[in-house]
Amino acid sequence: MTSAVVILCLATALAHVLLVFLHVAPPNPLSRQYSRQINAWVFPLFEQNWRLFAPDPESVNREISARTMHTGPDGTVQVSGWVDLTAVDNSAVEHNAFPSHTAQNTLRRAWSSYLETHGGDDHSHSERALMIQQYLTNIAAERISGHRGGDFESVQLRVITVPIAAPAAGGPDMAAAAPKSAETRYLPWWKVTSHGN
Repeated sequence: MTSAVVILCLATALAHVLLVFLHVAPPNPLSRQYSRQINAWVFPLFEQNWRLFAPDPESVNREISARTMHTGPDGTVQVSGWVDLTAVDNSAVEHNAFPSHTAQNTLRRAWSSYLETHGGDDHSHSERALMIQQYLTNIAAERISGHRGGDFESVQLRVITVPIAAPAAGGPDMAAAAPKSAETRYLPWWKVTSHGN
């Protein structure tokens, strides 16, 4: 029994390494032929990129908030107040000596992927865009359930983007250039599987 489990674990690990390698390797006949299966395995949890070696620092600060909607048995619609998901993540990182990668990056990376697949349009034009939208929805629903609880069927996100001011040309002693104004984006209401405590 133990040897069967070890063999299964090794086979899974080898398959994972092969699929990730085919994802990051230059295009070749094998990766083209099996691109659908490779992408199904890699996205969104095992996505690879080169930002570790050539980081692209953020030029904006984002505050991602969410609210929920619940329809009561009598048909009344109740909309909750906004929950600042970014502040919840930041608090989990600040008060933890060894914060997890998940606490630091899941929401931020999901939003970056959403922007890459949707741009300024909130319509999913591909299977991957729909998957990223669902991923972002699930993160928001899970965070709200864990933070506040309550029943809800739909979730809406609000993203406030504030550009980071560039440092003054004269050095650190000079006053920083005034930042541009904040931009607020409201996403549509998205249905979620019923959440509640």
